[in-house]
Amino acid sequence: MDRFQRICLVHYHEIGLKGHNRADFENLLIANLRFLLRDFPVVTIRRISGRICVFLKEGTDYARAEEAVALIRRVPGVARVSCGYKCERDIEVMAQAAIDAVRDVGEFSSFRITARRNHTDFPICSMDMNVMLGDAVSEAFPEAKVIMKDPDVNVGVEVVEAAAYVYALSLPGIGGLPVGSAGKVVCLMSSGIDSPVAAWRMARRGARIIAVHFSGRPQVSSASEFLVDDIAHVLEKTGCISKVYIVPIGDYQRDIALVVPPALRIIMYRRLMYRLAERIAFREHAGALVTGESLGQVASQTLDNIRATDAAVELPVLRPLIGSDKLEIINQAKELGTYEISSEQAPDCCTLFMPRSPETHAKMPAVLDAEKLFPWEEWMDDILETAEVHRYAEPGRH
Repeated sequence: MDRFQRICLVHYHEIGLKGHNRADFENLLIANLRFLLRDFPVVTIRRISGRICVFLKEGTDYARAEEAVALIRRVPGVARVSCGYKCERDIEVMAQAAIDAVRDVGEFSSFRITARRNHTDFPICSMDMNVMLGDAVSEAFPEAKVIMKDPDVNVGVEVVEAAAYVYALSLPGIGGLPVGSAGKVVCLMSSGIDSPVAAWRMARRGARIIAVHFSGRPQVSSASEFLVDDIAHVLEKTGCISKVYIVPIGDYQRDIALVVPPALRIIMYRRLMYRLAERIAFREHAGALVTGESLGQVASQTLDNIRATDAAVELPVLRPLIGSDKLEIINQAKELGTYEISSEQAPDCCTLFMPRSPETHAKMPAVLDAEKLFPWEEWMDDILETAEVHRYAEPGRH
């Protein structure tokens, strides 16, 4: 059994720049962590000297602590997370904790000590702690060298008012701001690669995500809906999503395809989707729409077509991927854990009744003339009556 209580020390960067509002962001991050770690053996979570510390129950093994670290580092707002121990403010006890922390890391050939004394009532200064603790670790691991630049292991030591915190395993987080600090957005989410990454990027900026999936049902199967549910469960693990609206529009796409010139079909489909998403945004008190569009990636994502679709709504349309290329987006989808899901083939509204030669430079007069052929308000009322709402576990709702 460990001699010391295990802790996960959460470091943040952007939150620390928030001035008078900093405490609000810290408290929100603590609340998010408390909820997301609800199945872990956590005693308490609280602030200590510019950090947030997750205290694990005595007897928690290293494997379980590693699992907690793996979750924490993917939570928006976390810049880095370190796994270590809480111990007494006694240099000999701290040396033992440092040895245990280094042993947790596994094989290494070099290390350094980075000690910080946050309260001057502790008699040993930071530089002397570096030397004394470095000697203790060198004695325990004689083959390891002390180097100051890019060591295999950096042993951090934080001496605060009532205790010392010692850690060696330290991994980068995703940074950003805590989910919920920037309001709500409605994200148009397909089962493809791009839109889940766009949603995740917005969550990393503090937005709470409400997704809307436009299904081609009943003209196609509901397979894409199941994939979107799988994607939502991935986002749910780090508190990034609260709801998914499933909105079937297959019959309405068919009606559009029967009347509208083929080149304008995609513009009509997307303007309908934007209007429906905006209705949902008003219902949910969300401040913007979000899409996974990247400039020029497909026919609907030219500047002219983007302008033609945006003109259908009043809310701002945010496009966090607009300047990203496909390889960047794929790499982020793999990091996020949605790539394999999105790679599965499923028919959806995006592939339904597609023209051979879609318009790439839509002109607003032609778009508006085509729109006069349909009862949009009546359609939207009918469509939203059939929408299904799927809820996901999120901080603040339970």
